[in-house]
Amino acid sequence: MSIFSALINADKTTRPQPPPGFSKLSVVEAEKAIAGNICRCTGYRPIVDASKSFASNVDIEDLGLNAFWSKGEKNANVDKLPLYSSGGICTFPDFLKTEIRSSLNLIHSLTESYQSNHATLSEECWYHPHSVNELFDLLSSGQCANEYNVKLVVGNTASGVYKDLDPYEKYIDLSGIPELSVIKKDNTGIEIGAAVTISKAIEVLKEENGTLVFSKIADHMNKVASHFVRNSASLGGNIIMAQRSQFPSDIATILLAAGSSICIQRVSERRVLTLEEFLESPPCDQNTLLLSIQIPRWDSVSKSSDINGHLGYEESTILFETYRASPRPLGNAVAYLNSAFLVQISFSKNSGNHILDNLQLAFGAYGCKHAIRARMVEKFLEGKQVTAAVLNEAIRLLREMIVPEEGTPSPGYRSSLAVAFLFKFLYPLAKGLSSERCNNGYVNSSLDMGSKDGFPNQLDRGDLPLSSNQVLGFNKDYFPVGEPITKAGAELQASGIFFFLIIVL
Repeated sequence: MSIFSALINADKTTRPQPPPGFSKLSVVEAEKAIAGNICRCTGYRPIVDASKSFASNVDIEDLGLNAFWSKGEKNANVDKLPLYSSGGICTFPDFLKTEIRSSLNLIHSLTESYQSNHATLSEECWYHPHSVNELFDLLSSGQCANEYNVKLVVGNTASGVYKDLDPYEKYIDLSGIPELSVIKKDNTGIEIGAAVTISKAIEVLKEENGTLVFSKIADHMNKVASHFVRNSASLGGNIIMAQRSQFPSDIATILLAAGSSICIQRVSERRVLTLEEFLESPPCDQNTLLLSIQIPRWDSVSKSSDINGHLGYEESTILFETYRASPRPLGNAVAYLNSAFLVQISFSKNSGNHILDNLQLAFGAYGCKHAIRARMVEKFLEGKQVTAAVLNEAIRLLREMIVPEEGTPSPGYRSSLAVAFLFKFLYPLAKGLSSERCNNGYVNSSLDMGSKDGFPNQLDRGDLPLSSNQVLGFNKDYFPVGEPITKAGAELQASGIFFFLIIVL
């Protein structure tokens, strides 16, 4: 998704009209639109600033335009700004027109081949079945007898992760199977076909306004990869990568905490498994097809007078939260650890007590084969009220469970992240838990969030816009040596004219 696509989508919304000369695009949307699309060595900050200049809520200080007038000037001298253009007519380069024509011809030829039976490409290396039965007929035929030379794909974005593990000679595109793109909604939840893109899944989940679990899942999915990857990558493909290739998937973790289940088909047999059972199964082969993912509707049980036998508790509600820590809050960055917690809480208005029920605590990407449920911690917290002693014991049990595999970078940092996320989730529910009781206790020693292992002390910042402010102090001892002076020709270089002259000369 480009910055221009973001502009178009922003104009379709019902937001109020921005000031003249600005669009409805926000600063955060502009940053997300280019996240993952450009290399940071090309000068990421000026490109981000240029993108943000379209936004209605941009701060002129962020754009650095004050560099064109002296400090202390009350009114900016617009004449000092570089001209946008020389007034000449800009034409589209002919060599790029040729490239576009060739790509359109390729797309046209692919479309024609898709419409034929089995939709093969040259030398029968690409297949496009139109039903599940046609797929399994193709897999059982002699054309795809060797499973190590055949790959099932939708967007094939996995090739960007496993670049050196793509020895396949034949590909089977699953996007043409209607059954894999079905989306069903009912009182029990939402069923999403395995071939549905992550972007489409986010859109579907956001349509459930006021539904906590669906809303949180959609928000977290927005942090996975970048726009153009989510527009191609399928939800089922992400789950398959987590199950078969030990991919540190955020989506598998949050769906595991939400109690999701999956439907798979192997030749003529269909089975429904919990996501936990599927992840713990042996790596599936090409004869196992993931059909859909079912996400239950938890908010339908948010009110009750008797939860798991706890009589006398007047209300109950669902809490659901997801967490991740990664090198960058936006763009392609695999998490050091991700987690998601769902708990049903029984609450008494008279006593103010909270009792935990139906806990589902999931952790992943910390140096493990796949996302897991913290079963021991769940069993310990079941039916208890959160106190300092209970929280300390839960943390002790969690530290015993979250043990990264040998060879995982900075295992201590990842384990401390798991503890920190659980503490952050449960602390608001704690009764009689003060900072003084934690300072010398086990809780404080478990929350070592330093960077001893080389990782930055950075958690996910959510939707905060990227912003920076440089404050430089200058030594006057050797003045004017050290005084910042604009380089001669800097404006020419920044505009690109300097490099154009070099090429011409």
